[in-house]
Amino acid sequence: MTRCLVTGVAGFVGSHLAETLLAQGHDVVGVDCFTDYYPRPIKEANLRGALAHPRFVFHEADLRTAPLEPILEGVDWVVNEAAFAGLQRSWSDFDSYVTCNVQALQRLLDGARHAGVSRFVQASTSSVYGLQAVGDETQPTRPASPYGVTKLAAEHLILAHLDSYGFPAVILRYFSIFGPRQRPDMGYHLFIEAMLDGRTITVFGDGEQSRSNTYVDDAVAGTIAALQQGAVGEVYNIGGGEPITVNEAIVVLAETLGVEPRVERGEPRRGDQRHTMADTSKARAAFGYEPRVSPKEGLARQAAWQRAARLG
Repeated sequence: MTRCLVTGVAGFVGSHLAETLLAQGHDVVGVDCFTDYYPRPIKEANLRGALAHPRFVFHEADLRTAPLEPILEGVDWVVNEAAFAGLQRSWSDFDSYVTCNVQALQRLLDGARHAGVSRFVQASTSSVYGLQAVGDETQPTRPASPYGVTKLAAEHLILAHLDSYGFPAVILRYFSIFGPRQRPDMGYHLFIEAMLDGRTITVFGDGEQSRSNTYVDDAVAGTIAALQQGAVGEVYNIGGGEPITVNEAIVVLAETLGVEPRVERGEPRRGDQRHTMADTSKARAAFGYEPRVSPKEGLARQAAWQRAARLG
């Protein structure tokens, strides 16, 4: 089987991806630098499953500065899940987003090219489309946050390596991933924690913002399919099959947890997308991508996982 490097392996998607690749019989090299974006113990817990596997090798390293030759030795595939994420912090900490999302990627691309990897998948985001992300990959790209700007710059950097060196890269634009291990700064995680604590939920805006959320298992399945069958140089949307508003999601979570939610309204936040709805027909035609977990089912799974995690 192949040897795959997963960057950001202690994160939400990266940890799930590593475990699935291992279960499919691949060797996996993981790298993470445990940034301070959220507490290290959460990421260490994400890694437990992979660390218990005999075909997993972990490097604690920062892609911005670490020697990459030992990490890339013998690697066939690379999936770059490493990034400084989140819209709001990108307005005040732009240097971190530039160095992690662009400069570190340049080093990784150079290293992967010299190592002779046969496939490189870049995890991008629907945020590159801007406030409205509804449709297929031909939508105009006009990011409305510094985070989105850096992720679009990363896409162009990859395509520059493709044009100059024939670099075998594929780009995936993820749409609002959710499920167990979701980052603690993300909306559904925050809503669930507040409901379990009996605290008030803050909804920014009217709550009618909608997302075609992607359950993490669907995102992982699409990523692995793109590794195997995605066309070099192409960009693919990876999204859920149906949209849900913030208000609807709160109702689903409250019913799952058996609580009465307390909601207060805040001002809309800069750069927040109003509506997203991924047209994934291109990914379906290229490598059979098909989202299988509905928002209601996925939210119930995430809520059950968070409640269980609190019980130890």
